[in-house]
Amino acid sequence: MPSPQRVALNREALVSALDGTGWRRVDVVEDTGSTNADLVARAAAGEDIAGAVLLAEHQSAGRGRHGRRWSAPPRTQIAVSVGVDTTGVAPESWGWLPLLTGLAVAASVRSHGVDATVKWPNDVLAGSGKLAGILAEVAAPVVVVGVGLNVGFDASDVPDPNAVSMAMLGADVDRTELAATLLRTLSGRIEQWRAGDVALAADYRGISSTIGTRVRALLPGDDEIIGVAIDVDDGGRLIIDRDGSPVTVSAGDITHLRPAD
Repeated sequence: MPSPQRVALNREALVSALDGTGWRRVDVVEDTGSTNADLVARAAAGEDIAGAVLLAEHQSAGRGRHGRRWSAPPRTQIAVSVGVDTTGVAPESWGWLPLLTGLAVAASVRSHGVDATVKWPNDVLAGSGKLAGILAEVAAPVVVVGVGLNVGFDASDVPDPNAVSMAMLGADVDRTELAATLLRTLSGRIEQWRAGDVALAADYRGISSTIGTRVRALLPGDDEIIGVAIDVDDGGRLIIDRDGSPVTVSAGDITHLRPAD
């Protein structure tokens, strides 16, 4: 028998577990290029994808930031994309969506004994290893948010030397149960975001491995900022103290250098 991490996702169990949440349609496909691309295409074709959930047992063309390719062996990840309705929320607050998604992922894996943190803006870490990546894409008035959470692969088939999975960390989990926990938690965090709940930012700061750390930010245009990450603002932007002057970063690749004194 396959290990619990590599058992097929149970769509019926997911639909039942997500009753009463903000998710109104759940689809599971065996294989696709990218769940994010699929939802964006459905929106472009005129479908209302607000509240839609799409999971894939395998992604052959999963993407990270800047179009970087990412693929893991079949049934070793939770690869999921959701459509988040942004109606009534100011665009300057949309930057919180990948952050609150990371918060939901971290909370979900922590419930299984994995000490996860969030790295601004779109990674979930276990130690220095990348446990999950997040990608948000605008298909106004919906933002499509995708998650690739590493669950069942081991060191022999790790897709990237910086990646780590729950199995590699000794967590034996059922992917359907974990996906349900993640999606329920994410639905709750989105409701906090809609309501402007200040506890959302406080919770994010509480498990951020970026805030309080000396970082290098590589910005669009190859500009570079080195300093101590000191906070995340109301729009989800990172604030870096560079030699006593705060600099606000809305997008960029962040490298953790060392903890600040």
